Amino acid sequence: MRISIPISAFVAAIVGFGGTLAVVIAAAKAVGATQAETASWVTAVCVAMAIECLWLSWRTKIPIITAWSTPGLALMAASSGFTMADAVGAFIVTSLMLIATGLFKPLTQLISRIPASVASGMLAGIVVTFALNAVKTIPVDPWLILPLIAAFFVIRLFNPALSVLAVLIGGGIAAFLTGRVGGLPAPELSTLTLIAPHFSAAAVIGLALPLYLVTMASQNLSGLAVLRAAGYHPEPGPLIGVTGLFSLLSAPFGGSTTNLAAISAAICTGPDVHPDPAERWKTGPFYALAYLIFAVFGASLVAIFAVLPQSLIVLVAGLALMGSLANALSIALKDEDQRMAATVTFVVTASGLTLFGVGAAFWGLVAGLVVLFLEAVKKR
Repeated sequence: MRISIPISAFVAAIVGFGGTLAVVIAAAKAVGATQAETASWVTAVCVAMAIECLWLSWRTKIPIITAWSTPGLALMAASSGFTMADAVGAFIVTSLMLIATGLFKPLTQLISRIPASVASGMLAGIVVTFALNAVKTIPVDPWLILPLIAAFFVIRLFNPALSVLAVLIGGGIAAFLTGRVGGLPAPELSTLTLIAPHFSAAAVIGLALPLYLVTMASQNLSGLAVLRAAGYHPEPGPLIGVTGLFSLLSAPFGGSTTNLAAISAAICTGPDVHPDPAERWKTGPFYALAYLIFAVFGASLVAIFAVLPQSLIVLVAGLALMGSLANALSIALKDEDQRMAATVTFVVTASGLTLFGVGAAFWGLVAGLVVLFLEAVKKR
């Protein structure tokens, strides 16, 4: 087995966990969660992700990577007037809707018929923001960032996956040695807390339904696009249904909705992981292992990532996705007849447009499909 497989999985887990953990904490604060409930929230989600990634990757022999619903958490963080009990009730309702979606074949068949050019255009629009943000870290801390970028491209000549890990480890060491980081926090084990749910019409309409919509539109569709862009064509229904099931099991402990990942999956599904697509599924078990570690030491890891420079985390995420961006753009623009649709998809997705609480990935997909439809009508 190539060393690039576990390295890619661990980098994806670290980038996904560290890069969006602040959104989880913000959502927990918005619903009035205590420190123990917040720790339980993080632990429950990590356990759910570990089990579903391990099972789905082994079962399908495809690198199925899951994540928490970052757009959904951002939506919760902007909400007001809800309690933690309301949130748990909303998580349960959302999970049931995801399970129903997984069982409803016409919807999953519709999702699986998305053209590769449009799917790749959406993926490129998702990851390009991370690449641009990585460049923007240069003026923030040039003496730390520029040497790391140079090291990345030099090491990449010999081992692409190792180059990202080298930036993460080297950057962390450099940040500590140069006084950019304070002292390390003391180790602390995470715990689970059972939280009684509260169901209300206000929470279902204000939390559960929007959470379901953004999870499907901005997360699951993007996750399926990543897999399609990498050459995998799994049946969407079982994947969505399983993530809904484990979301339901983790909800009583405060765990928010889990779903197919896009950014983390892009790191685990590209050619840098392994030249043979049939071997890339092995990133799933290593990704699961990383999240089991996060589940045990979640509280300590939160503190560690909190003291690292934010510019370093942003840089690692952007560099890790450079290869995926190049691959997605090449697929999106390959077919001349679908090039305009793919470009429109890319532009709308990259814009960050949000309408009616639904993110840009969904609207980019809609825009691309509309352009394809109009061009098909013209040909007829």
